[in-house]
Amino acid sequence: MTDAKYIAIEGPIGVGTTSLAELLASRYGGRKMLEQPGDNPFLSDFYKDRERNAFQTQLFFLFNRYQQMLEQTQLDLFQNTTFSDYIFAKDRIFASLNLDENELSLHNKIYNFLESRLMNPHLVIFIQASTDVLLSRIRMRGLEYEKQITEEYIDKVNQAYNCFFFHYSETPLLIVNTSEIDFVNEPDDLEGLVRQIDRMQEGTRYYRPLGSRHK
Repeated sequence: MTDAKYIAIEGPIGVGTTSLAELLASRYGGRKMLEQPGDNPFLSDFYKDRERNAFQTQLFFLFNRYQQMLEQTQLDLFQNTTFSDYIFAKDRIFASLNLDENELSLHNKIYNFLESRLMNPHLVIFIQASTDVLLSRIRMRGLEYEKQITEEYIDKVNQAYNCFFFHYSETPLLIVNTSEIDFVNEPDDLEGLVRQIDRMQEGTRYYRPLGSRHK
């Protein structure tokens, strides 16, 4: 899908959405729209006590993502291909996972109002990995605010993402299992993924490469 001007990469915590967005922006000569989760002042407390801190954490992310996407759209999103490391709908995934019934109801009202003002990507790339691979990547990057993350929570997030994208049909969707590849350090793995992106048309396409771990 070489004519796509807005490509979003999504996936669970630790899967490498930011790394892939940066690599693809460089590969295609595009620009980046990257989330900065570390800017959320509630995030560290959220990982220490999710129930107490979930609502304010989620609202901060919701408004930050909305503001960033709106600003990028106003800056002429289509001048060059834009690669984002999230879709706005990721708020729905985490809200459903972390908020209680009343909080979720309020969140969804705000979300629906904001979402109606934004545009969908021309292509979404959902990158998957097993929970143990996600945990390994999280530990490897060593971010301070992620040190409290538990395996149980990562597994729940992973399952929630898989469920969400199993039912996803809003845009063309490329699903890539990255458990056996390393697109950051192995150029051949990245080029294999680029070929899949260039072949994308409408609908959903699955790509399960046997990559660098089998060399």
